[in-house]
Amino acid sequence: MGSYKGAVDTASRSDSISHIFEFLFQFSSTIRIGIRAWSISPFLAVLYVLLVVYLFETYRPRQTSMRGLVARPLVVLNGVVFTTILLNGFTSAQVVTSLSVTQMSQASPGPTQGSAGSGTATTSFRPIFTVPAAADVGATLVPNIYDSEAVNAQSVCPGYVGSDVQRTNLGLTATLSLAGDACNVYGTDIATLNLTVQYQSADRLNVKITPAYIDSSNSSMYLLADHLIHEPTADADAESTSLNNDLSFSWSNDPTFSFSVTRKSTGDMLFSTHGSKIVFENQFVEFSSPLPENYNLYGLGETIHSLRLGNNFTKTIYAADAGDPIDLNIYGSHPFYLDTRYYEVNPVTGNLTLVTSTNTSTDAEYTSYSHGLYNRNAHGQEVLLRPSNITWRALGGSIDLYFYAGPTQPQVTTAYQTSAIGLPAMQQYFTFGFHQCRWGYANWSQLQDVVDSYARFEIPLENIWTDIDYMNQYRDFDNDAVRFNYTEGTIFLDGIHANGLHYIPIVDSAIYVPNPNNASDAYAPFDRGNASGAFMTNPDGSLYIGEVWPGYTVFPDWLSPGAGNWWTGEVDTWYSDVKFDGIWIDMSEVSSFCVGSCGFGNVTMNPVHPGFTLPGEPGAIVYGYPEGFNITNATEAAAASSGAAAQASSLSAAAGPAPTTTPTFLRTTPTPGVRNINQPPYVINNVQGDLAVHAASPNATHADGTVEYDVHNLFGHQILNATYHALLKVMPSKRPFIIGRSTFAGSGVYAGHWGGDNFSQWLYMYFSIPQALSFSLFGIPMFGVDTCGFQGNSDEELCNRWMQLSAFFPFYRNHNGLNSISQEAYVWASVAEATKTAMNIRFKLLPYMYTLFYLSHTTGSTVMRALSWEFPDDPWIADADRQFFLGPAILVTPVLNQGATSVDGVFPGVGMAGGACYYDWYTQEQMSVSPGQNLTIDAPLGHIPVYIRGGNVIPMQDVAMTTRDARNTPWSLLVALSMEGTASGSLYLDDGESLTPNKTLYVQLSASSSTISAFGRGAYTDSNPLANITILGVKAAPSGTPTLNGMNITEGLAYNQTSQVLKITGLQSLTSKGAWTSDWTLTL
Repeated sequence: MGSYKGAVDTASRSDSISHIFEFLFQFSSTIRIGIRAWSISPFLAVLYVLLVVYLFETYRPRQTSMRGLVARPLVVLNGVVFTTILLNGFTSAQVVTSLSVTQMSQASPGPTQGSAGSGTATTSFRPIFTVPAAADVGATLVPNIYDSEAVNAQSVCPGYVGSDVQRTNLGLTATLSLAGDACNVYGTDIATLNLTVQYQSADRLNVKITPAYIDSSNSSMYLLADHLIHEPTADADAESTSLNNDLSFSWSNDPTFSFSVTRKSTGDMLFSTHGSKIVFENQFVEFSSPLPENYNLYGLGETIHSLRLGNNFTKTIYAADAGDPIDLNIYGSHPFYLDTRYYEVNPVTGNLTLVTSTNTSTDAEYTSYSHGLYNRNAHGQEVLLRPSNITWRALGGSIDLYFYAGPTQPQVTTAYQTSAIGLPAMQQYFTFGFHQCRWGYANWSQLQDVVDSYARFEIPLENIWTDIDYMNQYRDFDNDAVRFNYTEGTIFLDGIHANGLHYIPIVDSAIYVPNPNNASDAYAPFDRGNASGAFMTNPDGSLYIGEVWPGYTVFPDWLSPGAGNWWTGEVDTWYSDVKFDGIWIDMSEVSSFCVGSCGFGNVTMNPVHPGFTLPGEPGAIVYGYPEGFNITNATEAAAASSGAAAQASSLSAAAGPAPTTTPTFLRTTPTPGVRNINQPPYVINNVQGDLAVHAASPNATHADGTVEYDVHNLFGHQILNATYHALLKVMPSKRPFIIGRSTFAGSGVYAGHWGGDNFSQWLYMYFSIPQALSFSLFGIPMFGVDTCGFQGNSDEELCNRWMQLSAFFPFYRNHNGLNSISQEAYVWASVAEATKTAMNIRFKLLPYMYTLFYLSHTTGSTVMRALSWEFPDDPWIADADRQFFLGPAILVTPVLNQGATSVDGVFPGVGMAGGACYYDWYTQEQMSVSPGQNLTIDAPLGHIPVYIRGGNVIPMQDVAMTTRDARNTPWSLLVALSMEGTASGSLYLDDGESLTPNKTLYVQLSASSSTISAFGRGAYTDSNPLANITILGVKAAPSGTPTLNGMNITEGLAYNQTSQVLKITGLQSLTSKGAWTSDWTLTL
């Protein structure tokens, strides 16, 4: 909405200027007032128009001076009314009922722009009002870890004393009582606690500390209900199996209560609170443990950070809508870590010595032990990693620790998933095809152009996505009637479905509240949800109304009885008009663009524009490019730099001088027995500062009385759960395909995850690897990032490298932002060729990748793997995160630096006992490399180094334009022999989509220097023949005639002595009924 400001030179008295001024003002103000009057009452609008006509005719201008003009009744009337409307609109937009909007002298972090549509939402009702930016400004806070005035709880709190210790069949129970006067430092001390220790299985130990007195009035403050997040319990046979547990619990009251967990087999202390005090208050829980020097911890998500967390890092766990800042909290909450400790083995005695130095030798022998720790707590948390210790701090909840003995990463990960968070969802086969999206596809025709362009350039495209461009004014479950109407959509979707393609739209997490004064603004999804009691409320029971893309919005209350059924109904109703194939859930932290219930009392202003500029609007032109762009594109870089400087100067001038006053930080003091949930006394290092900034306020209330403060981190998990069950209603027999932004421990059961609003920078291409590996630990293997970057402009070189790297991630999607340059794979010729090269490999590996997901879904194994997980006894790769394994067989070594034409890579396990060997994917020759060598590998633009690890058999099919067509191509086997001349692998097949397939097939593949065998189990039939077998590392050509189940293979045999590759082709006739319809053995 624009305001009118006239400026008249008082020295100029000309009639023309006066009449022009009068006409412009009266016209614009009359239109504005008329629209406002109509919104209140059409009758009022008619009266106003009649009054305008009367005044204009009665007081027709006779004076031309400015003084005479401003004295006219019509000008005075319109001036007063128009000014009143403007001031009232500005003031009411800042009204909040839950929290006051506090002016800050420092700017709050900007909003994430990853999920918005292009263009400006318009309405025939009236011009759009822009919410003031101050509406999303909270209190000025200083995180406790940076606050020089903060009280150290360890220095003032008394700790606890244990008593009344009772043995149980699986452990013990005890009572913990305050060891002195309450400190009440960041809340109210809990005087009496219960300790429960359980050996729950052969490899799991639970240590739980909760308040002794819990009832319905305070249970959500301390207990995480099992129906929200699964609570592991003792295995049925725990009384016998737990006797073999390698973990040992002990406790002491010297000087106050502490506990320790040690590993029996090594005597190593894994966790101990000895030397520190346990602090347990109603808004602050703290416990600490020492850690070895140079420890190796992984996990604790979600953060853009290296894989190995390091020992000078504070990890905040609080779901936040923040566009991928480095080292700060973003979308997901995963309070789990993996701890790996290396030991040097004495070659004479076999004794183990813990390695605490980063200087290790490839000549020495090492072994490792890994364990895991899961803190089952959904409150906002901080984990302080320091050189000698770890400290855990939470804003509520209890201490509910699950120790996993391992001693290997696969054992820890499997145990964590099977006992606590659940096994990952099995994905449909099509989801492993390529996905294309962007914020800015304006209509169905543009989508068709993108689909056609991929086909024209012969680049496989499986899935086309839409951001919120498709929505009717950014509203869920409602398409724009012109640009994305249902009739054209049906034609488009029928067409792509016939060609084997799929469509996935975005769905946001907030629901628009229609303007009650505008009948044309009706929005049935809100009406139905409101009638079902499906939305969060304010503490007084009124609707909690925040603000997101469409304007003032409400948020689903997943704890209410009606929310799930309402959500399912909306998805089902929408599906009747739009035959989508999956759903992309966004803004689910849950995000809100204002502090508190800012829309309450202001919905008559809906729809409104957010209080920030969207990319492409004045002041928000996207000028950013990747690092090194000035080297490769000097002219364009100079123009972009000039544009960025001019834009920054303009914004600076508009903003005025920066404040010179020193900020005053809000520090709150605990009130005994009362929780300050909006401003908790302990301030975590939240990326947004105030917990209510850019999020639903902590005092937003759920149907059962639970406040958002206690369950904020669960919203993303719960909406994924609801969407999973909604898709089961829509497509009952198919596995739901969902990609979500905010996740919690266990979200992988329902959905995959993408890395959020990353940047088109080389640094973020690197960060995609540790982020993916971390989500492997979190049980969410369906992971990928916005390839080529979301924020800013990509360029040819970066996109070339990134399209090749992402081809080896499970979720493979290109997506970028509004006003950024196009970056589809066909935009640059070299990117198109590089993409096809990488996709050729990906398609060949699709059966292998699908099998990896089946194993992950059934056993908890990982898909993308860190080098240190596959080679746990090599301490020099503990922090390796610039390479990765795809399953056990494929090693990927991407170029991650601008301008590079080579890359350094290690080949772990080479030269060790039972050592590994590797084969170049392209030449199929065995790599010559020394133990621990960091080999420089040629990698010109368009080439991504990929290697096959010896000892693996990989089933493959050919590339096609879609996975549907690829599944109908002949089979081949790639056999990479180990140093011992053996190899093995497996293949899982089903119909690729059924939630519970009627028929499946699992094939075991094995090879030696003289035979290759396939042994299958299951009734699923695949009729594609076996076309060829390629065997790598064959020392000599076969001396006789090879046979397949006794049938001679007389043709198609070729051996290369130099590369030691044996190729057997022309096997179709021998396997014409299908490669796996019967067991077979090929004898060389």
